[in-house]
Amino acid sequence: MPDGEAPPDAARIALTVPHGAFGSGEHETTQSCLEIIEGLPSLKGARVLDVGSGTGILSIAALKLGAIEALCVDIDAKAAATCRLTAELNGVDGQTKVILGQLGALRELPRDLVVANLYGDVLLEIAPLMAGFLAPNGRMVLSGIAWEYAFPVRQLFESLGLQKLEERWLEEFVTMVLSW
Repeated sequence: MPDGEAPPDAARIALTVPHGAFGSGEHETTQSCLEIIEGLPSLKGARVLDVGSGTGILSIAALKLGAIEALCVDIDAKAAATCRLTAELNGVDGQTKVILGQLGALRELPRDLVVANLYGDVLLEIAPLMAGFLAPNGRMVLSGIAWEYAFPVRQLFESLGLQKLEERWLEEFVTMVLSW
């Protein structure tokens, strides 16, 4: 919900994002990821990696659902600053580490949940790196994948040893859940 608005449903976890922020949770891919994260088996004690974190809404949702730590990485300075602010607005800044830079520069392993809401061509470029961060029995939630990239993205991650657990076809995009 935008900063300053009341939560629409008291039974759900309220997330606050800065007003006007890109990645506010209104896009179908973000909504799909949030629904999947909400439905995952217990996140209690999980360590999260949010690739291309933007506002950090996906990792912050996981923290609110019991994860203990989120590592958010983005190549855009404005996105990293917004992620820090969003974590603070949601009271999880002490559990959130925001990195401005490339995924390949990170050495923190493993992660129980890896999330990325990025275009398919970007996922194809960083798939091996992302797979390297996923802990055994962990979950990877991917979205932002235009329909035409769905097969190549799934095929590449499967060639790396991951298995598709779920796939949602949205109006224009696909969301996937993968695991070892």
